[in-house]
Amino acid sequence: MEFKLAIGDPASKRTYKAELKGSDAEKLAGKKIGESFKGELLGLGGYELQITGGSDNAGFPMRRDVTGPTRRKIILSSGVGFNSKRNGLRRRKSIRGNTISVDIVQVNCKVVKAGKKTLADAFGIVPKEAEKKEGEAAEAPKQEAKPEAKIEEKPIADKKEEAPKVEEKPVEQPKAEEKKEKPAEAKKE
Repeated sequence: MEFKLAIGDPASKRTYKAELKGSDAEKLAGKKIGESFKGELLGLGGYELQITGGSDNAGFPMRRDVTGPTRRKIILSSGVGFNSKRNGLRRRKSIRGNTISVDIVQVNCKVVKAGKKTLADAFGIVPKEAEKKEGEAAEAPKQEAKPEAKIEEKPIADKKEEAPKVEEKPVEQPKAEEKKEKPAEAKKE
């Protein structure tokens, strides 16, 4: 049994991906949407995660109000699994129940209680700001040591001819005062 987890962190507003295999995945089987589990299953000490949804091996989404682990066809007017473009539109759609089973591939969850480490540190993700600063620091000495690059020009025959640029003149619009005068003149006549 294997699950892909999408962990949403409300504090950083980022989503992290993880995989759960073997006996740890079996501990998650049978839980329903809305139930919580400890982050120790993923190696996240001190974290508590809440199941918010998921999808099965065919891509059908889990829905909170459909009980059981099976797939069913129900009439939907809105919510998970159906996006209505018109008011009152209803459709019969296939939906997966709210219980995690063997057929579930992805489980969506969110952080309810945070641990000591941030999720970025726990998953080994470097923030983009730090990457830029490291990249700039590493590139700065290289730029001083590099000789100037030579620019090679292609023969004129290979270049495409550019269309001549036409200057556009702004269109003068009548002032507001002129507009008011014209209707007034029309009334006098």
